[in-house]
Amino acid sequence: MEIVSLAALGLLIVISPGADFILVLRNSLNKSRKAGCYTAVGISLAIGIHIGYSLLGIGYLVSHNQWLFNFIRYAGAMYLIYLGIKGLLTKPVALNLLSETAAFDNPFRYLVEGFLCNVLNPKTMLFFLSIFSQVISPSSTNNSALLYGGYIMFLHLLWFVLVALLFTSKPLQTALMKSQKKLNQLCGVALIGFGVALVLD
Repeated sequence: MEIVSLAALGLLIVISPGADFILVLRNSLNKSRKAGCYTAVGISLAIGIHIGYSLLGIGYLVSHNQWLFNFIRYAGAMYLIYLGIKGLLTKPVALNLLSETAAFDNPFRYLVEGFLCNVLNPKTMLFFLSIFSQVISPSSTNNSALLYGGYIMFLHLLWFVLVALLFTSKPLQTALMKSQKKLNQLCGVALIGFGVALVLD
């Protein structure tokens, strides 16, 4: 596959709405800009795990072991459903960009949430297996695969940090605060929907 096509595919997969996007949005709106950014870092780190096992061939073994694949799928589904229920029960809070410290408690918590949301998603695993089967070939080197993997990680980090920054900006903040409860409920339902889809898929 040509490098331009691979670059475009990577960009499309990153900006496509999914559970990662919803989690970053939820944490940004309910906690702070920093919480959303730490969630983005966690997602980007999880991409590194997908790249690592894809290059090592472990992903291929997992995808051909039905019991192990189902375990990962159901674990990921349960975690997304848990996050969704948590979102439904979250009470609206007042966001103040000038005093983020009060709303921002433990950065490691949001990093772990982003990491687990992405690393437990078997669809992400299968995506990386398929894409790296195009990147890695007898005529290619591991260096090219590592460079592409770094590109994908950077795209995830950049995109989700931008999401966190955009949705906590002053122009959008006033409008979002008026519908924060509905947005929480929408995010919660969407996360539950992604979880259920993983179970039924």
